[in-house]
Amino acid sequence: MTSTARSSRSRTRHTGAAAVALTAAAALLVGCSSGDDGGDNPLDGEKAEAGTVVVGSNNFAESTLLADIYGEALKAKGIEVTYKHNIGSRETTYGLMKNGSVTVLPEYNGSLLAYLDADAEQTSAEAVNTAAKAALDKSLTLLEPSPAEDKDSVSVNAATAEKYKLTSDSTLADLKDIAPELVIGGSPEFQTRQQGLKGLESEYGLKFKSFKALDAGGPLTQAALTKNTVQAADIFTTDPTIVKEKFVVLKDPDNFFGFANVTPLVNKEGLSEEGVAALNAVSAALDTETLLDLDAQVQLEKKDPLDVAKSWLASVKLG
Repeated sequence: MTSTARSSRSRTRHTGAAAVALTAAAALLVGCSSGDDGGDNPLDGEKAEAGTVVVGSNNFAESTLLADIYGEALKAKGIEVTYKHNIGSRETTYGLMKNGSVTVLPEYNGSLLAYLDADAEQTSAEAVNTAAKAALDKSLTLLEPSPAEDKDSVSVNAATAEKYKLTSDSTLADLKDIAPELVIGGSPEFQTRQQGLKGLESEYGLKFKSFKALDAGGPLTQAALTKNTVQAADIFTTDPTIVKEKFVVLKDPDNFFGFANVTPLVNKEGLSEEGVAALNAVSAALDTETLLDLDAQVQLEKKDPLDVAKSWLASVKLG
């Protein structure tokens, strides 16, 4: 099917706390991981020094981890790198990318396209990248998308998966005969929007027993699925709760939920060809299962994201 960028909930996930960032940025945007080089205000707007690549991140854990991966991959090629972590929302980071004060930023191609052109169609990762590149400021470009995606999914809990013999190879279509026995949970808008219950019925023929209004893939949804208050829920594909609670993410072969491939956004003037090649190599090596595991190490095992980044890069011979 063809998805429109406007309908992607992942846009909300990947912009960070936009309202907070825009109203109280200076007070809230000073957090950093161990990869941060010194606590400078990320909103200072100063252009990166010549020969130095500034790697930024939005203010959520996965973005910080990805920034550390990108930065350490560049350092392995002898490129001088500094970090600006936890900057905030896309509204802020996009401006810093344009003015050159941030050189590289982990992005999600479909979510970025939704920000740039809410009416754009999403038919493939490659098409999304092409459309996003065309809509970007002329100073910016996207590199190769990785197979890794952090996007919406319909996931079931372990008990439901065992009862109905659902596995990681199962698809949304496999729920057609089961759905009338299941309660599904998600954000209130998931009940009424096309990229929610309406679309699941029209595209996959799914009619659930009932719907329970919770939150957008957050703690309420996670708890309800864990406790079997709901048997299926709208969960992000790299949510570490999947690992902790053994949820089963159902495949979406028709790309009903659009695309959210992890993709480096770069300022064209700030990154050498060697740097481009290094980040494209990272994209080629990073898939959703790997990113989920790395997120779990940071968010569940409380490991330093910089240590996790270095360890993974070493394991794939990129660090």
